[in-house]
Amino acid sequence: MIAGKHRLAADDISLLRKHSFPHGVRKADDVVVMLALNNSCPEKCPEWSAFFLEELAGFIVNYSYPQGSLDEINVAWIMRMFATDGVINSSLELELILHIMEISSHVPDELRAFALDQLRLAITDDVGGYKLSRAVDRKGIARQDIDFVMRVLRNICEGGVIPVSHLTYSVLRRIEAETLPSANHPRWAEILQALQLRDYAELRTSRWLRIVDDEQAVA
Repeated sequence: MIAGKHRLAADDISLLRKHSFPHGVRKADDVVVMLALNNSCPEKCPEWSAFFLEELAGFIVNYSYPQGSLDEINVAWIMRMFATDGVINSSLELELILHIMEISSHVPDELRAFALDQLRLAITDDVGGYKLSRAVDRKGIARQDIDFVMRVLRNICEGGVIPVSHLTYSVLRRIEAETLPSANHPRWAEILQALQLRDYAELRTSRWLRIVDDEQAVA
């Protein structure tokens, strides 16, 4: 009934909380339903965005293994569910991924590089959720872009140094190659200078050692 509506209203969110997800989003199938609702209703109230972010981020980080964190399996699932050919489909889904990164105790570098690549796609291909929210349309790094990049990198900053893997470093350099230096915000050069390449092993979760509830696992 709700999916057939043109606009999601606050009353619809109350119905979803009470009847569809009385215990919250707890299964991968619930995520599919939430995405279907998000894609089927052109107009949405502010309550929907808060509900979407709260429930999906909470499920992915807190109700999926490894609880409170992310691993390479979660990241592969996130990239498959919320992107098409490497492009995050909407501004809300991009915000979801950023929020997931902020509340997770560990973020695999693949997800960090994937998020940063949305800026490159906005500049080079004029596509993606970040492009839809980008206030400027130019081949240069604006203040909004700086804020986006630092939101992705903030959790790994160490006293003026930004330690990154080769993957993240490569994405940032690809962004640099696609921009006009004279059009870039001065802070962009400072970010590039602060980068420090590090070879470090990502945290790997030995899932076979765990007893997994199939209804709660994201795989």
